[in-house]
Amino acid sequence: MKYIVSLCMLLFSITVVFAGGQPESTDSTPGAQESGEVNVYSHRHYETDQKLFDLFEEKTGIRVNVVKASADELIERLANEGAESPADILITVDAGRLHRAKEMGLLQPVQSAALNASIPENLRDPEGYWFGVTQRARVIVYHKDRVDPADLSTYAALTDPVWRGRVLTRSSGNIYNQSLIASFVAQIGEDETRSWAQGLVANFARDPEGNDRDQMRAIAAGIGDVAIVNTYYVGLLLNSDNPEEQRVGEMVGVFFPDQQGRGTHVNVSGIGVTAGSSNRENAIRFIEFMTDEEAQSVFAQANYEYPVHPDVDPADLLQSWGSFRANDVNLAAYGDYYEEAVAISDEVGWR
Repeated sequence: MKYIVSLCMLLFSITVVFAGGQPESTDSTPGAQESGEVNVYSHRHYETDQKLFDLFEEKTGIRVNVVKASADELIERLANEGAESPADILITVDAGRLHRAKEMGLLQPVQSAALNASIPENLRDPEGYWFGVTQRARVIVYHKDRVDPADLSTYAALTDPVWRGRVLTRSSGNIYNQSLIASFVAQIGEDETRSWAQGLVANFARDPEGNDRDQMRAIAAGIGDVAIVNTYYVGLLLNSDNPEEQRVGEMVGVFFPDQQGRGTHVNVSGIGVTAGSSNRENAIRFIEFMTDEEAQSVFAQANYEYPVHPDVDPADLLQSWGSFRANDVNLAAYGDYYEEAVAISDEVGWR
């Protein structure tokens, strides 16, 4: 009888093997239970970002596929692709653009305790459609030999006649300036913002042209004495491989305006889950990773941007410019008052 039972068990085992039966895997190595991918549309073009994408893949086993283009191109692409879009994540710069993507129905809301803990409330959409990843402060830079920083105070003070023919800035058509103007509308109203913009235009050293680095080159060339720029452009000049750009960077000082009032204007590069994401959970994990302390420390040291995570210190260069109080208006307001900002700049001749 024992022989018959043993023979039956042997025959059963042989049958399972030939039928392709296999024991269920119990592999518990890191990433073994992770699968799939996350598809990222990104306006950012920094080596640091790719290093973080690679680290995310290593930690989770989730493959990161990246498409890079300008912000407007990516937003248009998402709109054209509609529900068929392969994108799970949109990364772009400026809260105004993120708001635009939200209003166009290209993003979906996310609720995450981890994101709420990592990102201050004013640096994320109130409804969870997008989240800040890095901060940029829009400051006043000045020629160190021609301007005493003690004579600087606020954005509004740049309308004083003492600055006639000395102020430089890029076009109002640029999203950074549109957001700056919109932040004014949100806090002081259209009439006062219009007066400020009109006074600023009256003090322009030249018609607006070029990017933020071009404004600092114009300071170095003696065309103007002060300019409104994003801080990370100063860092890019100082750390450029081009000696001439380094020289320009060394010639300008950084001043944080409105420290006794509303605080210095800040903006973000930000991230959101696309409306048609087919990898939603992977996308949320990706955003949580990009805003945790480890990733934020990498951002802080590499691109001369300020981290959004409150427990991560800025890079040494940024700390050398001093600490500052940022305007704490919710950045969603930049999109809310975008149309008013454009109308005001057109009215006062800020081209």
